[in-house]
Amino acid sequence: MNKNMGAVDRWIRIILGIIFVLWGIFIATGVWAGALFTLGAIMIVTSLIGTCPLYMPFGISTKKK
Repeated sequence: MNKNMGAVDRWIRIILGIIFVLWGIFIATGVWAGALFTLGAIMIVTSLIGTCPLYMPFGISTKKK
C-alpha cells in the first residue's frame, strides 16, 4: 500500500484516536462504547501505517510531494 497520509493528518488521527478509545472505555456505555473504541482503534492503526483506505478510491493524499 502506498502511504497517502501526511504528518499533520497522522498526528491529528493519533490524538483523536486516543481520545475516542479512552472515551469508549471510561465514559460511554453500550453500543456507543464499542463504536467509539473501534473508531479510535482504526484511526490509530491507519495513522501508524500511514495509509487511509478511504482515501484510495478518491485519489486523496495529504502527503506532501
